[in-house]
Amino acid sequence: MALISIEQSKAAYAADVAFYTAVVVAGSGILLALGPPALRWTLSACIAAGLVGWTVIEYGLHRFVLHGLAPFSRWHLQHHQRPSALICAPTLLSASLIGGLVYLPALLASDVWRALAFTLGVLIGYLAYTVTHHATHHWRAGGAWLRRRKRWHALHHRRGTPVVRYGVTTDFWDRVFGSGPRALTPPP
Repeated sequence: MALISIEQSKAAYAADVAFYTAVVVAGSGILLALGPPALRWTLSACIAAGLVGWTVIEYGLHRFVLHGLAPFSRWHLQHHQRPSALICAPTLLSASLIGGLVYLPALLASDVWRALAFTLGVLIGYLAYTVTHHATHHWRAGGAWLRRRKRWHALHHRRGTPVVRYGVTTDFWDRVFGSGPRALTPPP
């Protein structure tokens, strides 16, 4: 068995969502229970900054790494070829990247509380991305927001068209960087 496999079993796929849900709940609890009361507003701002930061990370990873950098682009191509397969970054890989590329730099730039708060914001974004991406491929859209996300992502996957629409949780950066249309027509 390979150490890194992008296609997951149902159990591993569900465990990934459960792991990140538990980390977000635990991180929130730690910040609420143990975080310095004098830093509550600062830590809230760090969480918000991490969440906004996630949207940039999501866009950049999808556009420049998953669609441009081997071997990730080869792995991601499998997802495009089989969009309903349970293909995702293994938890060990994603957790290591978040720890090494988000938490450690934030810790070096500030202190443990701000680093935890910023990383929590990124983790909330990553969890939202994970659930949203799964929903775009596997759930019926009940609300307008999910219908828009499903249509946006379906157009990203459409064969025979230029690859655009890299955002999954938001189309903001696609609009900023010109990789999405100015107006998205509503689904039929």
